[in-house]
Amino acid sequence: MAVTVHGHCQERFEAVRRLLQNYVESGEELGASIVVNVDGDDVLDLWGGFTTRDHSKPWERDTIVNVFSMTKTTLSFALLLLADRKQLKLTDKVAKYWPEFAANGKQNIEIRHIMSHTSGLSGWDQPLVIEDLVNVPKLSALLAQQQPWWEPGTASGYQSLSSGYLIGEVVRRVSGKSLKQFIAEDISAPLGADFQLGCQERDEPRRSDIFPPPMQFPPIEPSSIMAKTLSNPAMEIDFANSLEFRKAEIGSGNGHTNARGINRIMSVISRHGRAQDGQEFLSETTINQVFQVQADGTDQVLNFGAPIRWGTGFALPSAGTWIDWIPSGRICTWGGFGGSIVIMDLERKITISYAMNNLEVTFLGSVRTKAYVTAIYDALETSKV
Repeated sequence: MAVTVHGHCQERFEAVRRLLQNYVESGEELGASIVVNVDGDDVLDLWGGFTTRDHSKPWERDTIVNVFSMTKTTLSFALLLLADRKQLKLTDKVAKYWPEFAANGKQNIEIRHIMSHTSGLSGWDQPLVIEDLVNVPKLSALLAQQQPWWEPGTASGYQSLSSGYLIGEVVRRVSGKSLKQFIAEDISAPLGADFQLGCQERDEPRRSDIFPPPMQFPPIEPSSIMAKTLSNPAMEIDFANSLEFRKAEIGSGNGHTNARGINRIMSVISRHGRAQDGQEFLSETTINQVFQVQADGTDQVLNFGAPIRWGTGFALPSAGTWIDWIPSGRICTWGGFGGSIVIMDLERKITISYAMNNLEVTFLGSVRTKAYVTAIYDALETSKV
């Protein structure tokens, strides 16, 4: 089947279209979608490639795929929305809404800590298997009883999986809805966003599997926080292609969407609270809290030789950090294992999003991700948007 990139882009982004075309033709990219929204206008909306290794099924405009930890951006968005509605404050103690959580020295952990990976709860003490991820009550209860691995608020340690259970329980206690229901009814539906936790049966025909690479990581000290976080349960990326995974509510990593879907949600932040249809969805005061730095240094889990700067719920790119390939400024971001990403640039009111099915071994930003983002910003700089 011939490779064709579909969609549209303004002429200034032609280099991005060629880049996607070249990556698909070379086989480095299997199927993918990229969107750039400038103040409510999709100036680039491209998709192409395939959803099967044998190239028998094309990636369509409405293809969705699991985006792993890019899902976490919707967790943070959910808490920002509840804060904006004055149903909670980000400086409230978690135990105010989840009394059992106060056990074992966690009475002073605040909501901002679980949003910013500074809670001391980046994983579980009890040994787990991958199938445990679908058991939300069990994993939430274990975290409620556990002692923090370090003093909360003093350092970050990426909550690779635990974020979904920590934040999901707060959302449930405050809103009376499951995390999956809250995202569907209070975020995706009103914003017209093609985003869901898990994948409904009716959407299976347009879903793409993910295609992981051979998993090779450097040796990790078994007793380290990194090892305890990333190896319990043992990482089995193929589990993401199972029906069990797709039916579950895994707030840290089973969001299904495409670049357009996540962009619809996150452009609210880039546009200072205004949705793409013009409605005021979040206040400027609430969005300003994203840029309050919660940790700036070595992350105890994503300890790959450079520091990470965490705001409230999102990473804040800056020179000299792990995310130095995104411009500094009033910009926040996060992405998923393998390369997916969403970038909110408030100074330019620009939202960049990318979702794909062919993964690289990376927790944030693959070679392709960085190439697309660089080409997009080059085009923006040249045209002086």
